[in-house]
Amino acid sequence: MGGINRRKFIKYGSIALGTGVLAACSGGGEPAADSGSSGGSSPAAAGADAIKVGVMYSTTGTIAIVEKSLQDATFLALDQINEGTGPWKGGKGIKGRQIQRVVVNPDSNWDLYNQMSKRLIDEDKVSCVLGCYTSASRKSVLPVFEEKNAILYYPVYYEGNECSSNVFYTGAAPNQQITDSIPYAVKNFGKKGFFIGSDYIYPKESNRIAKAELVKAGGEVVGDEYAALGTTEFITIINKIKQAKPDFVLSNLVGDSIPAFYRQYKDAGITAEQIPIMAYPTTEEEIQAMGPEYAEGHYSSFNYFQAVDTPENKAFVEQFKAKFGQDRVTNGVMEAAYLQTFFMAQAMEKLLDEGKEITPDNLREATRGQVFNAPQGTVKIDNDNYHTYLYSRIGKWKSDGQAEIVFATPAAVKPIPWSQALYKGRVCVHSVPDKRAGDSIKETKTDLKTEYLKV
Repeated sequence: MGGINRRKFIKYGSIALGTGVLAACSGGGEPAADSGSSGGSSPAAAGADAIKVGVMYSTTGTIAIVEKSLQDATFLALDQINEGTGPWKGGKGIKGRQIQRVVVNPDSNWDLYNQMSKRLIDEDKVSCVLGCYTSASRKSVLPVFEEKNAILYYPVYYEGNECSSNVFYTGAAPNQQITDSIPYAVKNFGKKGFFIGSDYIYPKESNRIAKAELVKAGGEVVGDEYAALGTTEFITIINKIKQAKPDFVLSNLVGDSIPAFYRQYKDAGITAEQIPIMAYPTTEEEIQAMGPEYAEGHYSSFNYFQAVDTPENKAFVEQFKAKFGQDRVTNGVMEAAYLQTFFMAQAMEKLLDEGKEITPDNLREATRGQVFNAPQGTVKIDNDNYHTYLYSRIGKWKSDGQAEIVFATPAAVKPIPWSQALYKGRVCVHSVPDKRAGDSIKETKTDLKTEYLKV
């Protein structure tokens, strides 16, 4: 998405911030993050032994519509850890040490993600980074984290096909979002699917997997269209949908394109009863932005919805709204950003309990296998592939902008990074300890059955 110049890089440079500084600057409402200049506390303000953690989400640009919510959820979790509140029961901080967040805003620009990840690691000397949203941004920073042997916690559902020793994936793998949604669509809507998405790696790869699942289920692909990232004009694609007469639309549009598409879809006279939309990136956040009347009757496949009925989620929603405003909503990617922060903190606490330093190699070993009682339910980092056991759910959107959960697995599903419809038996198994030898991908050629978390 364009190049990078020195002025823009400085504008969105890192901002070292101690606990509470952002909220104080904004008068207690939404944190006034990414002000465009360095500021906030010195290391001494957070304590001389503070643990630096990078936070890298876009709060401006076409993806900010949802990515800002990931930053907010991360701030909530970090504040709770520093203050010893919410789910964090270990006292203030991590064994008494405060987390000092170093915040950057990549402005929805893939080049900036790459440059800022280098700065966080090389100049700010962070222990790890919490961040990225799109697969394009993750792919941009992945070579940096692997070359420098740094740790990235990545909270977004994605297309899979990755087995990195330097990333912990806390969003859905294909088998935790796509695998259940396509059979549901075929059973409840019909066999003909029309696929749309934004024009970059995740939507194209995700749709490729979904199309394979549709064919496997005896269905038929009747359309496949992509729009440039940030597009808000969809009349041509909607006319193609009308001509193809599918039983459902599978949408992998992201960012600002989502509200635009849903509004124009309804304005074109297509109802949810006629051709329902099954979506992956569409969450409570985008529905609030577009107006719930445009999404009513359509569907999303996600691991978490605000409507999930658990004590942990009730507390999460109340605490988030108390911090950021009663009009705010929670969503699936935000929840993943929240839970992964506790995975990180628990791993750091484990290291300090064992008298070990918080280094990338130590943090990697301490994170694998971590368990957390998240808002969606109990989740766990897989010991072998560094992805996360997550629930699979499907929600039908209601007139109030919330989801009626119409499908849910009985427990968190073991993650499989590769679609079994395309790559039968391919798995990721990192050695213990992880030697980063590049031989973690295994070809078993066997059918991998669905497994659920047992705790």
